[in-house]
Amino acid sequence: MTDAQSLLGQLVAFDTTSRGSNLALIEFVEGYLERHGVVSERVMSPCGTKANLIARIGPDAPGGVMLSGHTDVVPVEGQPWSTDPFTLHDGGDGRLYGRGTCDMKGFIACALAMVPEWVNAPLAQPIYVGFSYDEEIGCVGAPALIKRFVEHYSTTAHVIVGEPTNMQPVVAQKGATNLRTTVTGVEAHSSQVNQGTSAIHVAARLVTFIEDTMATLVEEGKVDDAFNVPHTSLHVGKIQGGTAINIMARECTFEWEIRHLPTETFEEVFARFEAYAETLKAELEARGKTVKITTEALNVTVPGLADQGNENVLRLAKDHLPAACCNHAVAYATEAGQFQGQGLQTIILGPGSIAQAHQPDEYIEKSELAACVDFMTRMGRALEVPFEE
Repeated sequence: MTDAQSLLGQLVAFDTTSRGSNLALIEFVEGYLERHGVVSERVMSPCGTKANLIARIGPDAPGGVMLSGHTDVVPVEGQPWSTDPFTLHDGGDGRLYGRGTCDMKGFIACALAMVPEWVNAPLAQPIYVGFSYDEEIGCVGAPALIKRFVEHYSTTAHVIVGEPTNMQPVVAQKGATNLRTTVTGVEAHSSQVNQGTSAIHVAARLVTFIEDTMATLVEEGKVDDAFNVPHTSLHVGKIQGGTAINIMARECTFEWEIRHLPTETFEEVFARFEAYAETLKAELEARGKTVKITTEALNVTVPGLADQGNENVLRLAKDHLPAACCNHAVAYATEAGQFQGQGLQTIILGPGSIAQAHQPDEYIEKSELAACVDFMTRMGRALEVPFEE
């Protein structure tokens, strides 16, 4: 626990906000692993300013566990922090404060703290660590890490993604896609509404349809009560358009998201929007109006995590967690669905609460770090027996 707290302080000190580089943190982790005789490998970003990191502790053998975490954090600008967000602060209240403490450098610190014990343990199955970049802006870095992992390391390892879950196993998550829709109409004086096409008015109808789609999905029975929002959610977060109150707006742009249940796909839900946009366009053109509607994806769809094909990794986790633990589903997106998509049994399990993630004065309870270290200690001992299919 002491080592985990010390390592967390060193990790927090690296400003790995997604807009910048994470290479200083990666170099620190490489050096730490090397001092304990562990060889690691970088998987670079296309731009060369960021990297994923993969390392194996123990034998080159089937099975084992991949402990996966992202190194990037969200910005602190505009947030009312009480202390320096990039200096770990012990509040004297059982909490450690700093950006990334729970999301998710706490988990990384616990994994690294266990390395000295694992390298000296009689492991029959390997323990892998995989640290990614740019999770916070759309799980951008993980696909390259996962590709390298399954091609050169293992296709039989189970995966634990250490997002903050209060050390409760999460077996399902929603997928997520961010989108930008641009409506282009025809400018005219606002007193001559028959001469133009207001892009704002058209966008308003599209925005209303986006919200109404959620109710339609519920009416169709597309619900999963395991989630606290039990249906696919659609949300418009930004909208901008027009130049003056007395000019019919030529352009209006809005940015929105689809967070789909793992039993649905982004394509299925987005097709409803596309069909309505075409119908609306045809309706307006039949009235002599000119309008263009275009939508672009702002990220590659982050796949959902389905509660299926996870029996062995879930058993491994539950066998070494308190008896009261139970399965959960979450609405936020993680890299777990990307691992599952490559055929790896995957769950989400880590210290801290998602309620603290992205907040000013982000913190993690010391008791959560202790629980994570305790879990990893017991899990490591379970890997001292050979892998069985």
